[in-house]
Amino acid sequence: MTRLGDLERAVMDVLWDVVPGTSDGVTVREVADALDGRELAYTTVMTVLDRLAGKGMVQREREGRAWRYRPAASREAHIAQLMLDALDLGGSRDAALVRFARSVTGTEAEVLRAALGSEAGLTGSGSADDGTELTDRVDGPTGRRPAGEAAER
Repeated sequence: MTRLGDLERAVMDVLWDVVPGTSDGVTVREVADALDGRELAYTTVMTVLDRLAGKGMVQREREGRAWRYRPAASREAHIAQLMLDALDLGGSRDAALVRFARSVTGTEAEVLRAALGSEAGLTGSGSADDGTELTDRVDGPTGRRPAGEAAER
């Protein structure tokens, strides 16, 4: 998966935050307006969206003379793919996974355990103990521990 530049990330953040999965998408003008404080030309935003479409990051549909854009995948799917790509960089995948598992917080470790249990069919549910869906709990870490410090077990 291609890494995104700063402006591409900002545009994708707008799409992920503004466009619900069932939406018909947004126009270049709507994206440009949502990029508050960036003073970007309309054509700059149009070029970025065109490049993101070329990379497969956004889908677009013609509406009259304009295009409507929406993310090709969720933010979570994109991040998961980046993590998988990082594992492919070389070295031992197992060692990298163990190091990662030891660096997450206790709460993050519980989310991983629940997801792995659900995937293996052990829990039979995509829900965590507190009733939230697992995908609802993967918004980001609440804190990081140094890489050498073990996670709560």
